[in-house]
Amino acid sequence: MTEVPSRDSLPKLIEVEEFFADPVFSGASLSPDGTRIAYLAPKYGRTNVWVRGVDEEHEDAVCVTHDSRRGIKAYHWTDDPRWLLYMQDTDGNEDWHLFRVDLDAPDEPAVDLTPLEPGSRVFGVEPLKSVPGSVLVWMNQRPMFIDVFRIDVATGETALHLEQPEPTTTILVDRDGEASFHSVLADDGTYEFSAIDPGTGERRFLGKHGGPEHPMGLPLQIVTPDGKGLLVGSYQDSDDLRLVRIDRGTGEETVVAAVEGHSLCTMGLIASGLPPVVFTSRRTGEVIAARFVGDRPRIEVLDPDFAEVYAALSALSDGVLGTVSSDESEQRWIATFIHDREPGATWFYDHGTGRSRLLFSPYPQLDPADLAPMTAVRFPARDGLPLHGFLTLPVGVDHEGLPLVLLVHGGPWAHDSWGYDPEAQFLANRGYAVLQVNFRGSSGYGKRHVTAAIGEFAGKMHDDLIDAATWVVEQGYADPARIGIYGGSYGGYAALVGVTVTPDYFAAAVDYVGISDLANFMRTLPPFLRPHLANNWYHYVGDPDDSAQEADMLARSPITMVDRIRTPLLVAQGANDARVVQQESDNIVASLRERGVPVEYLLAEDEGHGFSNPENQFRLYRAIEQHFAEHLGGRRSSPSPE
Repeated sequence: MTEVPSRDSLPKLIEVEEFFADPVFSGASLSPDGTRIAYLAPKYGRTNVWVRGVDEEHEDAVCVTHDSRRGIKAYHWTDDPRWLLYMQDTDGNEDWHLFRVDLDAPDEPAVDLTPLEPGSRVFGVEPLKSVPGSVLVWMNQRPMFIDVFRIDVATGETALHLEQPEPTTTILVDRDGEASFHSVLADDGTYEFSAIDPGTGERRFLGKHGGPEHPMGLPLQIVTPDGKGLLVGSYQDSDDLRLVRIDRGTGEETVVAAVEGHSLCTMGLIASGLPPVVFTSRRTGEVIAARFVGDRPRIEVLDPDFAEVYAALSALSDGVLGTVSSDESEQRWIATFIHDREPGATWFYDHGTGRSRLLFSPYPQLDPADLAPMTAVRFPARDGLPLHGFLTLPVGVDHEGLPLVLLVHGGPWAHDSWGYDPEAQFLANRGYAVLQVNFRGSSGYGKRHVTAAIGEFAGKMHDDLIDAATWVVEQGYADPARIGIYGGSYGGYAALVGVTVTPDYFAAAVDYVGISDLANFMRTLPPFLRPHLANNWYHYVGDPDDSAQEADMLARSPITMVDRIRTPLLVAQGANDARVVQQESDNIVASLRERGVPVEYLLAEDEGHGFSNPENQFRLYRAIEQHFAEHLGGRRSSPSPE
């Protein structure tokens, strides 16, 4: 076995708290009139919303929310300078509510504008241009239907704006809230689009798009500001995902943005806070730029006016533009940048004067010199399918015979990309080589790559991970006797598959909110999701109500192979997880303990699908640190006093 590099040759050991504390500043945006900045910063031990003037400092800011139970991650300006909105759930259960804050009385308690019954939630919020002081809110007051409601922000008065006729149907509205397009998920998995006549409400069929190559749904579906077109992500006759406009009158398709050999990046549709798929003008509502997948994310600018702004913003950082916010005149801008070693630097830029300044860094305690570069890598799977990934190697040591952690992304219909990843940096700082691979089924690498995962859970999808780790060993970077696997959600399932399907390959594993029983997982998904499973879980894995398909699902489920596990295992789970219920982890742990197989189990009573509260993050990553140090030989910090 290769010797572990000496600690003297490694950079300073960065504490868990430095990597996983809430950012000091994040999520900044400009008010519509450009006079104020809102942003997220800690208060009461949690992330809350602060507001300050554009020329003021944090010392002058006012904390306008007061949540001491769970950090706030998403908020919205309104067209009235008095009101600000934010989203919050309860202990990670994802039953999101929309709250109103009075900026004229920031010490007053927030008002819940959506007092929903348990099991219902807010899915989205948009301003309603035609009715000042109002917003459109998508929520399922009817548990199986995501209807559109109009809420008067000042009074809280709520009215049904648009009722969806079927659970698989979506009525798409324009900026004025008028029904423009009808989209339905058909029985064959395609999305059928029709134009809606504004006078009669009658529908006129335009065409079909998609199928299993869109497991997360047809991307975007944005009505253009003039109401005459619909923007969607479509492969058309290509292997690459493009931005396409469907004409409302003729059904004709026009490519708005495409890059040969690259796909539109859809990660921004998965969770708030991720970089957007497209940038839109605050002034006009038009799409001004689109993001594509590559070794580094690639921005395609579509608007000549934004091209000037983009050039000026790009000069501020050698990273890739992450998010932007502007005032309604589009003279003042706030921009964040993606970088592998400088997380989320946020700049203010005035296009009128050309002046710019650094607003803040979210993690000022981290020195980029202590962090590791992330390098794009590519190699073939055993069946020849091209695979792409990212390799992060620790700084300050020889890159030979290192312990390796295979860090597996969730989804599985998501992808890893170049940028700052706190988990990869944390593990690299502990002396591990870290490999993130976009196995088949991952988004971002074309239609063929996505659909190659059909029927391949615990099959070729797992082979891709083994092939990727073996490639790192063959390059000389990793010690084959010290390979670990770690992932969350699908990545947790992949870790469990790793220690059951290939029980002798990994020296340690971490399953974080992972699936152990595919059939039980599907049966316990929230009811409103079930009508939308045709192109993902049903098509790629199977129908648990079909006995033959259920048998195949169980054969691909770690719970039925649990007697093969002999790899040291750490399991982490949130008690309020609405996606992968606690039972998925409980059953694996109980089975191992019945056999006397050691397993460490972290259960957080106040978390859901992933840990959010800092104290739970610290507990998780200290446990991971100790687990991998014991079984792979990386370095560790001193245990924290209880």
